[in-house]
Amino acid sequence: MPAEEGTQIVVKLDDILHERRMTLTELADRVGLTLANLSILKTGKAKAIRFSTLEAICRELECQPGDLLAYGKPGV
Repeated sequence: MPAEEGTQIVVKLDDILHERRMTLTELADRVGLTLANLSILKTGKAKAIRFSTLEAICRELECQPGDLLAYGKPGV
């Protein structure tokens, strides 16, 4: 079944950071990633994510992968 046009994986990192009152810089320090790499993920420009990275982010934000990632149209 083909994907609906304009549908993609959406990264909801901004929303979760806001809920946790945490900055991207603070998260980068906690998970050991560069701010640049985390920013690429946050803006949806990343082409892939390692499970170990996803695990570290979920651990620090106390969330599930499904809280960070959604499948749909951006901005919806």
